[in-house]
Amino acid sequence: MTKALPIEVRASRGHLLGMPVAQFLKHYWQKHPLLIREAFPDFESPVSPNDLAGLALEPLALARIVTHDRKKDQWKLESGPFPEKRFARTGKKDWTLLVQDVDKWDPDIAALLEHFRFLPRWRIDDIMISYAVAGGSVGAHVDQYDVFLLQGMGHRRWQIDVDPNCPRDFRDDVELKLLKEFWPTHDWVLGPGDMLYLPPNVPHHGVAEDECLTISVGMRAPAIHEMLGDLADSFAEKLSEDQRLVDPDLRAANDPYDIDAAAIKRVRHSLAPLLALDDAALGNWFASFITRYRAAQEPAAPPRPLSLTQLGDRLNKQHLLTLHPYARMARLNRGRNAQVVIAGQTIDTDAEVYALLRERAVRGADWTRLNQVQRDLLHHLYRQGLMVLARDQR
Repeated sequence: MTKALPIEVRASRGHLLGMPVAQFLKHYWQKHPLLIREAFPDFESPVSPNDLAGLALEPLALARIVTHDRKKDQWKLESGPFPEKRFARTGKKDWTLLVQDVDKWDPDIAALLEHFRFLPRWRIDDIMISYAVAGGSVGAHVDQYDVFLLQGMGHRRWQIDVDPNCPRDFRDDVELKLLKEFWPTHDWVLGPGDMLYLPPNVPHHGVAEDECLTISVGMRAPAIHEMLGDLADSFAEKLSEDQRLVDPDLRAANDPYDIDAAAIKRVRHSLAPLLALDDAALGNWFASFITRYRAAQEPAAPPRPLSLTQLGDRLNKQHLLTLHPYARMARLNRGRNAQVVIAGQTIDTDAEVYALLRERAVRGADWTRLNQVQRDLLHHLYRQGLMVLARDQR
């Protein structure tokens, strides 16, 4: 008889997941939920509720407020950005503020991603943070992607249903995709530093026990129809109007309305180049697609870009050059000549520049040791808006 996998573990020094990474990936990733107690011991949230509320006022922030009327079991969804006065009438219970992409706005939140380096970076979507008062929730639901739910402040009760045959029908009386029925099989209260991993399609329900912050590290999981649509569009861009469906072997039709086997064969032949993409071509498309997928914003060129010399001067004066927060990066091949894709753009570079891009920071000392070709490339990325200047806080 196979021994059941534990669903609750305690983290230890060197094991954020309460076990070696290889063991987690083999037995839990995309398979089973896992509660990790003290994944981040003595954790203190890098942001406060006031910080999050301030971010929700920003015009480009993706923010929502979810309110629940318990007596009527009615849910209300509001989308930001919000005026400051909105938070003066929120009440003391049963509401939640959610802000997406907080890692793009706050470097301390972005630094949490370093703890998840065992996952491909292009697989990670964003860090969403929710603030809730007692009773605050977004209802029982399922997600189509993996998520790590780290408790940042206060306490939240999480209930999940691991029954593979559990009902997954949605209510039709609310804007949110909430489950009609939810029968939890597990029930926990998480405190600061505790973390719950949920694979896709596991029904779950989180309710704030008190004033709390929950930090959600969510994955990218593009739908197959999105991938196929983008692949077809990308492939079609390379075809000319002269390339057409042809039938030089056409024979007289028995019925003029028939699409016969010969016609289907000709259609298949015309689509053969798309169906037979090699790994290199498929990789090029996928790297472009996944670094653009679900991007809330696109990097834009600076209105008054610095010259190459001016850029070097800034880097020698307590500035650094870093990837734009919304510029996602992936690598296609290794070695001295690396090919990286940033926000859908393919760039040929070398291992030394790739290492700097990977660490997301180019400082004055780095700039000094680079050759002219390498500096020109970084300057090009800066002029494209894919890299930006920032104050060096180190």
